[in-house]
Amino acid sequence: MQPPAIRIPLRQLLAIVLAQLFALTVQAWLSRTLAARGYEELQAHYLAYLAVPPILLLFLAPLLLEHRQFMQRVFSARELTVRVTIAAIVLGITARVAWWAQLITRVSFGITSNDDPEAVIGPVFSFTCPPMPALFLGMLVMAVLIPIMEETVNRGLLQSAFAHKGPLTAILISAVFFTALHPPSSYWFVFLMGLVIGTQFWLTGSLWTTIITHATYNGLAQLDWRCLQAHWNPPPESVPLRVPGAIALVTLAVTMLLIVALLRYQRAGARSAPATTATQMRSRHAR
Repeated sequence: MQPPAIRIPLRQLLAIVLAQLFALTVQAWLSRTLAARGYEELQAHYLAYLAVPPILLLFLAPLLLEHRQFMQRVFSARELTVRVTIAAIVLGITARVAWWAQLITRVSFGITSNDDPEAVIGPVFSFTCPPMPALFLGMLVMAVLIPIMEETVNRGLLQSAFAHKGPLTAILISAVFFTALHPPSSYWFVFLMGLVIGTQFWLTGSLWTTIITHATYNGLAQLDWRCLQAHWNPPPESVPLRVPGAIALVTLAVTMLLIVALLRYQRAGARSAPATTATQMRSRHAR
């Protein structure tokens, strides 16, 4: 499997970046407007995001049509074998476990703490989901729209545009831009995820693999945010908590090794999938 590569002029790269920034600016404005009209803040945020896909499609349609054969290649279902699909799902689950492991590690060793004296010490866990329409809206945005939009732009276009400079440069540029569009508090982990998903795209050549991994991770994160109520704020005098900290560190190390193994597994699976040749693509396009 050859790494996906596409030639995009600098002016078109700038247009891609500006289109996404404009779409997210409109989303932020709509979110504030809906909140001012009485919508719950998170609901307003998700409802406003429904405007992002049509805005991006409007601005990027000429570019996508110009490179439609390339987009057909990276969205080809031929590369999406059962083996690769399962590995992509497991990769998303593993990444979410890694997020929890790093969080527990930071809390255990006092790197992350809550200074609020009224905060629940815990650990206390409960599981209560919001009404189904609210949960469905969150899942639609987080686990469907966002993965498709972000992977198409960040990996399908930006990373592929820099593929001629080699994997390190292409994946780093994609990961940096991917990180910049997220809240600063999550920068470091999002950047690592950008590196992982960028490597996955480079190895498999399929956007479906990255979309599935991204969707799995975001879907689990949505369940965390909306359904799982977790409180654990150990008092400063009890830190460090060596036992939970050590367990979390080991878990984090294991997840990192598993992520590497899953990437190698997907690369092997993609290489064993039937190849889509340029002749076949031209033939289908002609029909």
